[in-house]
Amino acid sequence: MAHDAVVVGAGPNGLVAANLLVDAGWSVLVLEEQPTPGGAVRSDRELHPDFVQDTFSAFYPLAATSRTIQGLGLEAHGLEWVHAPAVLGHPTDDGWAVLHRSREDTAAALAASHPDDGERWLDLCRTWDAVGGPLVDGLISPFPPVRAGASLLTRVPRAGGLDLLRTFVTPVADLAHRFSGPGAGLLLAGNAGHADLPLHSAGSGLFGLIMTMLGQTVGFPVPRGGAGELTAALVRRFEAAGGELRCGTRVDAVRVRERRAVAVETAGGERHEARRAVVADVSAPALFNRLLDPADVPAGVTRGMRSFGLDPGTVKVDWALDGPVPWTTPPPVAPGTVHVADSVDQMAEALGEVAARRIPAAPFLLCGQMTASDPTRSPAGTESLWAYTHVPQPHPGVRDAAGDGPDAVRGTWDRDDCERFADRIQARLERHAPDLASRILARRVMGPRELEARDANLVGGAINGGTSQIHQELFFRPVPSMRGRPETGVRGLYLGSASAHPGGGVHGAPGANAARAAIWHHRLRLGR
Repeated sequence: MAHDAVVVGAGPNGLVAANLLVDAGWSVLVLEEQPTPGGAVRSDRELHPDFVQDTFSAFYPLAATSRTIQGLGLEAHGLEWVHAPAVLGHPTDDGWAVLHRSREDTAAALAASHPDDGERWLDLCRTWDAVGGPLVDGLISPFPPVRAGASLLTRVPRAGGLDLLRTFVTPVADLAHRFSGPGAGLLLAGNAGHADLPLHSAGSGLFGLIMTMLGQTVGFPVPRGGAGELTAALVRRFEAAGGELRCGTRVDAVRVRERRAVAVETAGGERHEARRAVVADVSAPALFNRLLDPADVPAGVTRGMRSFGLDPGTVKVDWALDGPVPWTTPPPVAPGTVHVADSVDQMAEALGEVAARRIPAAPFLLCGQMTASDPTRSPAGTESLWAYTHVPQPHPGVRDAAGDGPDAVRGTWDRDDCERFADRIQARLERHAPDLASRILARRVMGPRELEARDANLVGGAINGGTSQIHQELFFRPVPSMRGRPETGVRGLYLGSASAHPGGGVHGAPGANAARAAIWHHRLRLGR
């Protein structure tokens, strides 16, 4: 049976694309390799039957600010957003740096130990007010972002002109030094550490600023009941509109005739015709190096893919705890997200070690207290906790920055490697919560191999579909010849995954950009 469009992959971008296409009146088939939809937006109870663990991603500020996702009206399909009492916390030897939904509360906490920092923080917030909206819109719009760009250009002179632009390109490690105390810098740098941007590089300050300010405008919300509830709402909406989803169906090829994508073929030997478009919610290497015949890949894309760079791998640890995290000094307000690093400099060192293919001796941790964020995640009085950190992609040159002793991690990321590194992660947490081990009911460790096995887009545990460094962003993403657009150079074939502009994060923009391009090109062919 033929469909107007076939979407390969039921991750958030694939499901957003599918919803927009079915809204346009198209017949749409979504094919997903895994037995359940969601890509990196899934949850499970496999660690402990009474605990919901978010298998991959957990907090969704970009979804909360995305006009595309908000425009789908997923609340009518069962989605409910909830928030932790505080957005983000960073434990220190002297207490906590805490990001609140209220900027005034954040500033007051910073000013309690360094009075000038409160007003400096509010100055930063006022700058964000002037340009933040069009800046975020521009970053997640199709390239070039004409409307958002025009709005931003009119606001920049009034918001500080060249001084503002200089702030945007200032490395986050340098922005941290504009404050007297460590708290503000830890909040900004920790948020920059969600991407694979070196903290001393241009672009890291802008990313850290965006994530931090979103925390104070839309928060870091989570779906009530688990990340999978976001996926479930997308699926319910799509199927209610007449779309068809098939899981457990691996696509092995995209077929091209006369330089146009016309069908996909599955591992089971089925052929699904696509009358108008194929949207690929798969990694760029998977599309251009596996699904397409090499003869069908445009020469410019082939050249660009030779230097396509993945972001680092990931190791994630989940715990089911029989009580709250036993912090030595409890935070003043319970944060959903927790960052762990000794200082901004130590954080930069750990992330620099990853970039240099060294396994961090003291990794920078991103953690989630999920029951503190959503009480439905585990029984009352317990905690569903996770932590993840970036690690080098598998490579013969990987070395352990901690040395070559008996507990060294080799970087092969087999089961022994992952468990040894998980012990290192847990030890980092235990520095601030020494009694953590006594509260563990169960632990699960997923390294790069396990993550990729559960979602083929997470190549080597890379969670952003390719590096977020500036040489592979905007009109360079995923390759220069595509100019930041979803068009692949094969007519009717669109890249709609995190490998496409604007990259990783659950905002739906790559899928939306692909769907809208497909609809627009179809209308052009019809002459209307």
